[in-house]
Amino acid sequence: MIKIGSSVIPTKYILAPMAGCTDLPFRLIAREHGAKFCFFEMVDCNSITYGQTRRVLSILKTHEDDTPIAAQLLGRDPEKMLDGAKFILKHTKISFIDINAACPAKKVIKKKSGSYLLNDELELCKIIKKLSGSLDVPVTVKIRAGYEEIDKIRISHLAKKCEKSGAQAIFIHGRTKDQGYAGGIDYASIKAVKESVNIPVVGSGNIFSTQLADQMMSETGCDGVLVARGALGNPWIFAESGESSEDKNSTFSARKNVLKKHLEYIDKYNNPGPNGNAGCMRKIVIWYVKGFPMARRAREKVSLVNSYEKMLKLIDSL
Repeated sequence: MIKIGSSVIPTKYILAPMAGCTDLPFRLIAREHGAKFCFFEMVDCNSITYGQTRRVLSILKTHEDDTPIAAQLLGRDPEKMLDGAKFILKHTKISFIDINAACPAKKVIKKKSGSYLLNDELELCKIIKKLSGSLDVPVTVKIRAGYEEIDKIRISHLAKKCEKSGAQAIFIHGRTKDQGYAGGIDYASIKAVKESVNIPVVGSGNIFSTQLADQMMSETGCDGVLVARGALGNPWIFAESGESSEDKNSTFSARKNVLKKHLEYIDKYNNPGPNGNAGCMRKIVIWYVKGFPMARRAREKVSLVNSYEKMLKLIDSL
């Protein structure tokens, strides 16, 4: 359990906000396999400012079983960020709102958002102050261990400034912006941040098993972990029991049943685009077959499938 302001998070394993991944079907599958707290996909505040509300509302689509939940907001202008936060709160109930100062994508850096804010501490603190002083829900911030290089002292000082500005929890990915999602995780930076603040700290990076999650918490003292890529095709990772996720999904028949249900949820809940949901379904199938001998053959076949019914037949044939 993690207490973030007035919100109580009933777990130490949190499903991270992943753009293009953690939609409603993904979250429902994760929750059925033990996920007790999830994020919506990340929301860009500029999408709201410039009238792309239909896209944002599709991201915020939820279900009575999809709770508790939090939202993450991307941007750099304090006023626009506040408008974005108010829009989210108007359309859904969340436990807290997180400010993204960690995304390393080039298109995000170009807009001086995401992990760019690690080099613009004044603007980041302005955003935190603006939101924390104007909203009725707790405000948190996600950062990285550094911009171009690891600097435990600097990132600890930044964490303190975030706390002083009103942040009620820190999420920290143990890599730099330049590393992206490659290379090892710097546990020392996560530990340094944890020891520098008096608010909860949640670690992130390479959580591909419950063992790695426990190792991060043990070695850094962090209060919980964000599970991101480790949940792709592997909702079993959220089972906080003695049986490991590797044991639970070791056979393809086990994965096949969950995969088919995941696709069923996509067909039921996702609004199809011009080409339907086929593209989304192909991506999901590839996640689930990864690591099995038939994976390469399956990837070749799935690229030719263009409907839900044909996708089910393909899966049954594997």
